[in-house]
Amino acid sequence: MPRTRTDHPADERDALTGLPGLAEARRRLDAWPGQTPAHGLLLSLPRLPAINLAHGTKAGDALLAETAQRLAHFAAAEFEGPWFAARAGGSTFLLLAGEPLSRERWEMLAHGLAERIGGPLPGASAAVRAGPRIALVRALPGEQADSLIDRLVQALGLLDKRAGRALVWADGTSVRTGIAGPALEVELAGAVERGEIEVLFQPQYALVQGGAQTSALTGAEALARWNHPRLGRIGAAALFALAERADLVLPLSAAIARAALAEAAAWPASLRLSLNVTSSDIAAPAWPERLLAQVAASRFPPDRLTLEVTEEALIADVAAAAGTLGRLAATGIRLALDDFGAGFCNFRYLKLLPLHYLKLDRSLMDGVAEDGRDRAVLRGLVAMARALDLEVVAEGIEDAAQEQVAAAEGCATMQGFLRGRPMSAEAFLALAKH
Repeated sequence: MPRTRTDHPADERDALTGLPGLAEARRRLDAWPGQTPAHGLLLSLPRLPAINLAHGTKAGDALLAETAQRLAHFAAAEFEGPWFAARAGGSTFLLLAGEPLSRERWEMLAHGLAERIGGPLPGASAAVRAGPRIALVRALPGEQADSLIDRLVQALGLLDKRAGRALVWADGTSVRTGIAGPALEVELAGAVERGEIEVLFQPQYALVQGGAQTSALTGAEALARWNHPRLGRIGAAALFALAERADLVLPLSAAIARAALAEAAAWPASLRLSLNVTSSDIAAPAWPERLLAQVAASRFPPDRLTLEVTEEALIADVAAAAGTLGRLAATGIRLALDDFGAGFCNFRYLKLLPLHYLKLDRSLMDGVAEDGRDRAVLRGLVAMARALDLEVVAEGIEDAAQEQVAAAEGCATMQGFLRGRPMSAEAFLALAKH
């Protein structure tokens, strides 16, 4: 079974969210490998009718599109095994995961997803918040798709009638606050302090050099995960959601940067390191100085460092963010606008920020090998980037056909499971020196 939702014909996708529908979800679930346990969740946005009424259907549609993007990004960051996301109808979304998960970890991931979905939306009023509710399920042995989905629907219906509750199991069990509550936050603080957050590196490869297609390794993006002794692997999306609740984003971000820079200092001089930047980083007055001190201490050349920032991290004050990032760019550090094409896609950022790269969201690569309209969108974005003197990085490349289109349309760099999954520091160093 394919790992992601990316292999559907374009006409099977929901036009607003880009996700397949419930019929496709039923087919996928019934075809799930028998040896792989399926976990599911049904997420609803009960505030959508009120948002449509108060702010207009345009705001409601934007909320649905952003929810779909955040759901897919969360799943891509968390799961190493197969997963599938769909729009189940109206304001309801389905997520299925096919890797072995404990009940505790599935519950913890649901908490993280709820916070991710419920966060502020780029360019929207603070009142336009999703307020998601989630029903969880673990498939019974031999359970068919209709049964699993029916259990989720019934659980979500009960949850909608219970004020103050946001998550519930399909068997009626209440979600235990301890799974993602204060105890886990204390554990995270200790893990950050002890250096127990692992940094992985996902390789990036050149696509175009001197007009010719190539496959040279150009660097890697640093990604974090926490191998929790009880819950198992906690990926970056859930990890930062937890850190946000615990007011640990800045220490966590600093720990990841410090570890990644230390590892990258041993890389060949031709390779670049990419670090993700959070909204908390940008808002912290002394963050640029702290980061530059870390770079200096690691002896990693600043002109080989790229900072990746998303639109979501810029929504508080883009003008102030431009000034902060400009100070770093003046030292030789390069800047990338990450996940471009997801959600609201505010072109104003391209005008205000001192950017060097445009990193396309993985959703833009979904249909480029089969759908002429998808390829036309990619071609237009690459042309715009060239006009702004920006290099284009294509993210989420999972098959050779996508890679060929990205190269043909002029993307400079690619990143995705086709060439390399996130790997340990030792494995990436061996790859770099091969």
